[in-house]
Amino acid sequence: EKDGRDWWGTEWVWVEVAGGMMVKPGFVTVHDITSWREEMPVPDLSKVDFEGDAKLQTARYDNDRMHVFHLTEGLFERLHEAMPFDEALLAFYEEPEAVQDFFTAVADFKIELLKKVFHYYDPIDYIIYGDDWGTQRAGFFSNEMFRDAIMPQTKRIWDFVHSQGKFIELHSCGLTQQYIEEVIEMGCDAWTPQEINDFDMLTEKYGSQIALTVPIAGIDKAESEDEARQLVRGFVDKYAPRGRIIAGFMMNKNPAISAAADDELYKCSSAFYEKMRAGLPAGT
Repeated sequence: EKDGRDWWGTEWVWVEVAGGMMVKPGFVTVHDITSWREEMPVPDLSKVDFEGDAKLQTARYDNDRMHVFHLTEGLFERLHEAMPFDEALLAFYEEPEAVQDFFTAVADFKIELLKKVFHYYDPIDYIIYGDDWGTQRAGFFSNEMFRDAIMPQTKRIWDFVHSQGKFIELHSCGLTQQYIEEVIEMGCDAWTPQEINDFDMLTEKYGSQIALTVPIAGIDKAESEDEARQLVRGFVDKYAPRGRIIAGFMMNKNPAISAAADDELYKCSSAFYEKMRAGLPAGT
């Protein structure tokens, strides 16, 4: 990544201490949300050589794996990247119609982009939809505001993805578990919450309604293959009966320990689901 403007006219800089990009301090794309169309360009997709790029990308596909497209910069992210964060939040209250006009235009763009991606980069099996909705303490919005402002156009994007036979995985940083029922209502297939969320509550109440990625605690600090295998067995025994649970990345500084964890997860989860299909109790 490098410093410069994106195709929405927003200027970005690399921040070494954060290990990522951020909007250049003081740079504002939209000064007045009611006149955003005059200040902010909507990218012209006809200028992108999708066909030429797709030939390069699809040649590297592994057809034994699912293919994913990461749809970054969701509706709220694009808004607070275009204008100061506090002003973006205030606009929800002061200019709700202008905010919805902005979100509608961004959603229109994303749907047109997805049409191109699904056509030229076929097969795409699922998308990761990114839009960060919270801090480490709570979501940015009340649930009522979320329903009024965020849900309509987000659901329209997700409905389009489903209409094309694809799955949706949500990427949304923060303590955002308060929106889980809205996320399910919009039809999301899977969510990978940050570890500050309550996995016990989420899996117990909602594991049968949405696939949830849950970390296996302690794998990164396991000092032996046997310890890693024991942690994995405990994870499967606890979480597998709760529904559609996905194990998070199992990373350890020792590759042999990581490999042992992968092997044990495959064996234990396969055994669990074989019993489930046979109608046998999990503990038998």
